[in-house]
Amino acid sequence: MKSSVILILVAALSAVAPSIAFAQATDVNKKDSTGMDMKGMDMKSMDMKDMGMNKTDATTTHKGVGVVKDINATDGMVTLVHEPIKSLNWPAMTMGFKVKDKSVIGKIKPGDKVEFTLVQAGKEYLITGMK
Repeated sequence: MKSSVILILVAALSAVAPSIAFAQATDVNKKDSTGMDMKGMDMKSMDMKDMGMNKTDATTTHKGVGVVKDINATDGMVTLVHEPIKSLNWPAMTMGFKVKDKSVIGKIKPGDKVEFTLVQAGKEYLITGMK
């Protein structure tokens, strides 16, 4: 994701100021040939709609079925052996998920078969409901 943002920023800057086109897209700490450091760039006016940060990601609810393998109440984590989740194009696998409401953890134990809902929260998926 970082490299995509940097590549888009480099492309946008090169259209405005050709001397900036030499910016290193692989390392944000490197400076271009003009000595410009891209860390402090104001990106408020950039169009970010096609950069994988759609608001619908956080509101799209996915449903799954699985078996509780492990519970970490302190961290609010549940490890599930889940069946395929078609809406995410995920195969069956074992994954750890954070839970939105830690009180859910007190209602389950390893070996329980559960139905759960989850949403994307940044790069992770968050369980929003479980029964």
